[in-house]
Amino acid sequence: MAAGADSGSSGRARTSVWLEGRPAPKRRGERPTGLDRLDRDRIVAATVRLLDSEGLARFSMRRLAAELGVTAMSVYWYVDTKDDLLELALDAVTGEVELEEDPGADWRDQLRELAVSYRGLLVVHPWVSPLMGEYLNVGPHALAVTGVAQRVLRRSGLAPEQLPGALALIYQFTYGFATIEGRFARRCADAGISQDDFYRQVIGTIEDRPEFDETRDIRESRTGATVEELRTRDFAFALDCVIVGIESLRAPSRRV
Repeated sequence: MAAGADSGSSGRARTSVWLEGRPAPKRRGERPTGLDRLDRDRIVAATVRLLDSEGLARFSMRRLAAELGVTAMSVYWYVDTKDDLLELALDAVTGEVELEEDPGADWRDQLRELAVSYRGLLVVHPWVSPLMGEYLNVGPHALAVTGVAQRVLRRSGLAPEQLPGALALIYQFTYGFATIEGRFARRCADAGISQDDFYRQVIGTIEDRPEFDETRDIRESRTGATVEELRTRDFAFALDCVIVGIESLRAPSRRV
């Protein structure tokens, strides 16, 4: 966890809402009004909606309370800190990753499906990327995704000591690709311009510059496709390269 994170109600450095195990703080005073209209699932769902619509930088407990139509104190009856709430939201959306596991299916295909779904999560919810770097991300949905990925990758024939590195490769490649993709989409949206229009502006700016002549054939190969189509094509090919690399590093006796 990054330094300087919220220390929570105990005054000590926090680890994770999933690991703290501390009792709920003592509640003093009268029960806040509107509390009967709340539960933690509703609070987390509203948090996700706000993060999707307004971004991480603009999110606050006060803004969340206004969205729910309650006081900020009402929210704190269900979560100790803003950090705890963000961790809950992070794990909630991680549950959107598709986990259709078939032990009889080709591990390569299942690995592709898992990576594609993980990419989609990061693009649809661009606020997820920075939180994954801030928190331990060991909630039940995150552990379920990791468990499926480990079991699928185990069927590749890699030796046990190779599995963690291969799993990190899949995660970090997808994380990096989708993080840039999601941030680009968000930047275009904030600027009020479509991704395709922005891409055309960039290409138009460099088209006649001599230092880019040697990449003209690459640019021409991408003519006529939308940014989303290009991203999907690039991701699929790059993922194939990753999988081929994993295959090549298996011991001959383990190749399937």
